[in-house]
Amino acid sequence: MKKPASVQALEDLGRVRLSKHFFMRDFLYSEISQIEGIPNIPDYPDRAIEAGRGLCEQLLEPLQDRFGRIVIRSAYRAPAVNAKGAENSNQYSCAANEKNYASHIWDYLDAEGHLGATACIVVPALLPWYEEHKDWTPLAWWIHDNLPYTSQFWFPKLAAFNLRWSGNPNALPSISTYVNNPHTGDKKALVKDGVATLNLDERKAIVRPWLASLGVGVA
Repeated sequence: MKKPASVQALEDLGRVRLSKHFFMRDFLYSEISQIEGIPNIPDYPDRAIEAGRGLCEQLLEPLQDRFGRIVIRSAYRAPAVNAKGAENSNQYSCAANEKNYASHIWDYLDAEGHLGATACIVVPALLPWYEEHKDWTPLAWWIHDNLPYTSQFWFPKLAAFNLRWSGNPNALPSISTYVNNPHTGDKKALVKDGVATLNLDERKAIVRPWLASLGVGVA
């Protein structure tokens, strides 16, 4: 597929089904694109579609199957959109393009030549627990123990987080945060270079009360 240059072509791209519940159009909205007037359209649609399917099939669908509807806050960024966000000392909280290849910029490969894709999402099933306990870590640990993610990065508003899938077999999982961890009183990474700060039993002890509040068992 060529880069869309007409309304019809862009509509056709948006209709591409990435997984059971997700279509390409779900991931193309961008506030930066809207305000700055920069089209958020992939240069290489086929590559963006392939990366998006990895993200949706491996991560988003299993999350939605388990916890109900998830909300997409931000996902695909065209290079020009991301570059605008990274201007003026990261004015719109975007990393440099080179750091976002195979992340928010789905249609460009990482430095080792692998696909990847990131979406910033909210899981509404977590929000009552987060609002009461200020604790985002149960979902972070559940994902760590159940899904083939590459990275998570958590934010304070709505417990939104960047969730990344990568086709790079050398990528090691990480969980970073801008949100205080109520269990430790700091913002240190839960997982760094593939190494978790807690063992499996400790992780399940954090996950179990949240799952119980939802009426579901520990997996």
